[in-house]
Amino acid sequence: MKICAVFSAVFLAICLSGSTRDPWNATDLVQPAALAAQLREGSKAGILHVGFGMLYRSKHIPGSIYAGPAAKPEGIQHLLDAVKTLDRGAPLILYCGCCPFDHCPNVRPAFAALTKAGFRNVKVLVIQEDFTKDWIDHGYPVEGQTAKQ
Repeated sequence: MKICAVFSAVFLAICLSGSTRDPWNATDLVQPAALAAQLREGSKAGILHVGFGMLYRSKHIPGSIYAGPAAKPEGIQHLLDAVKTLDRGAPLILYCGCCPFDHCPNVRPAFAALTKAGFRNVKVLVIQEDFTKDWIDHGYPVEGQTAKQ
């Protein structure tokens, strides 16, 4: 129980230190219901999880690729390695879900790094509160393991 409390406090501190400056415009955002519909229709967009590994291992969007926490330089490098063979015009959707969207420390640096690398079709999934509330609780598809309590 103490470990969970410490982990939650660390996550909150990281999330609250995130920048609220957005490197995208409104047309670069995707709402969860829209992405879930695209998945049902067989979307070919690459979906990249740019958050913390523990979250990805617990539950993630089916077919998404773990690209590392983009708030850290090694996470950005992992992200760039994950997309290095892709066409720069390929559709990519980024998501994290660690905390409220306006404080997420990962999506902004990931979006900026990909656009700087020349990717022209990058979108960001809007996870308003967190992945559980905005994706899992709505019954949208997930894969992964259930975290042990």
